[in-house]
Order: sequence, then structure tokens, then C-alpha cells
Amino acid sequence: MKSVRPAAVAVVVLLALLGVAAPAFSQDFGFFNSPDSFFGFESSLEVGFFGFFSHKVQFGESGTYFNYVKDGGQDVWFPFRRLSGEVLLGSRHRLVFLVQPIDIRTEVLFSSDVTVDNETYPAGTNMELRYGFDFYRLSYLYDFFRDPRNELAVGASLQIRDAVIVFAPKSDETYELRENTDIGPVPALKFRVKYYLGDVFWLGSEIDGIYAAGRGVTGSTDVSTDFVGAIIDASLRAGFTPRPPVDVFLNLRYLGGGAEGTDTDDPGPGDGYVKNWLHAFSVSLGVTVR
Repeated sequence: MKSVRPAAVAVVVLLALLGVAAPAFSQDFGFFNSPDSFFGFESSLEVGFFGFFSHKVQFGESGTYFNYVKDGGQDVWFPFRRLSGEVLLGSRHRLVFLVQPIDIRTEVLFSSDVTVDNETYPAGTNMELRYGFDFYRLSYLYDFFRDPRNELAVGASLQIRDAVIVFAPKSDETYELRENTDIGPVPALKFRVKYYLGDVFWLGSEIDGIYAAGRGVTGSTDVSTDFVGAIIDASLRAGFTPRPPVDVFLNLRYLGGGAEGTDTDDPGPGDGYVKNWLHAFSVSLGVTVR
């Protein structure tokens, strides 16, 4: 958890600076925005920790359905960070760009044989594992409320996944490294709500998700007809507005989904079959600046 501390310190320092500077701003003005402008901007940063309820992956029809939580070192918490920027167009339209890094690296000693794309690592093999699943998301939202404080919005998202999954023997040339990489689009629906309980405190929720089957709608045409994929990124948050340009919030998030089927354009060494499903969570402290 040591790597979380610099980001957490940065958030604390930012909040302190905002607390000093914010009194210069009124309800109608923010750091970036003017009430006379059609355009507005806000940015959010979250830092916290990330963990897995369940995470399993299989490469190749004859491969092992590998349990990352039980056998892959993912039974602990990892640093979490999330950055987004939002463009406001009038009182109803929103464009949101999100950057979400996920890069989990562990070292384990396999307690049983594990097969990945026709390469079998026997029990006792010392392994370096990487599960990288960074994603970038562009979303559009339509807000049904004209109220600048409360929000009830629906829309759509286009997410770009940047996946790197590695099984690497550590200091052992007897067995080959197995690496699976993939960059591709993932469409999703989006929902967001925010409601003030009073002048300062508020509750909110945000959900991006989709379940899709077949070619095209799952984000690729080079897959088998029985290919299925799903994502859900759902959060609940409670926050307060110490000064009009600033929101501070605690966020509880569930992140789940995966894919199952055959990539018909896979170059090998395996047969292109993949089964990858995860159920994860994060707890984070966030700040939004307008």
C-alpha cells in the first residue's frame, strides 16, 4: 500500500489549498467556469484501494481455469486511482473522458500444474504474473434536470480496453512465457444521479454497463458466433460541498465483467479460446473541482 501514499498526500494538499482559495469564489463561479458561458469544465480525481472478490482466467480449450485470488496472489488490496474530465454543454449535455489504470503484478509459486495456451507450468514453478487492464472511456450524458446542483442523466459510453496478461517463469528458461494482449472497443450504456440532501451533503450513483453476445456488438468481428462479453462499473458515493467550486466524496465501486469465446484471428500459440471473468471492488476518496 506504500505506493498509494504519494497520491493520497497529493489529494490532501489539494484539498487544503482549495479550502484556502475557495472563499474567493461565490455560488455562481468556479475555478474554471463562468455562469455566462455555454461551456463548462470539471475534473475529478480518486485514490484508494482495489481488491478482488473473484477472478479467473483460461487461455486455450485445454487450458487451466486459473484462480487469480486463490493461486495468483490477488488475495490482497492494490493501489487504486481514477481520473476524469468533463465538458458541460449548456444545462443538459455532458461529455466525460475517463482514464482508469489497472495493472496488477504478483509473484507466486504454483501449488499445482497450470496450463496456459498449451504451455504447462508444473507445481513448484516460481512465476511472475501481470494482469493489466487499463481502459479509457468517452461518455455522453443527457441531464433531465436543469438544476445545476442535482442530476438525473442517461447516455452511452465507448470504452477502449488495453489488456496485457502475462504468465512468466521467473529465472527459468525451461518454460516459455505466455503473453496475451488486446486493444479493442467496448460500447456501454450509462446512468448517473446526484441529489443534495441539504445545502452541503449529497448522495450519488454512476453505472456503466452492457451484456452482449455475438460478433460486432461485443466490439470485434474476429470472434466466434457464441462469443459473449459483459462489463459493469457501478458506484455509490456520499459527498459534501465545502465551497461551491469543490466536491469531496467517498466512493464505493463494483467493477465486474469479462469475456468468453474464441478469437478467430488469434496468431497463436494457443487456439484463441479465452474465458476471463472478474468481480472486483474499490474504496476511494475523491475530489471534484469546477
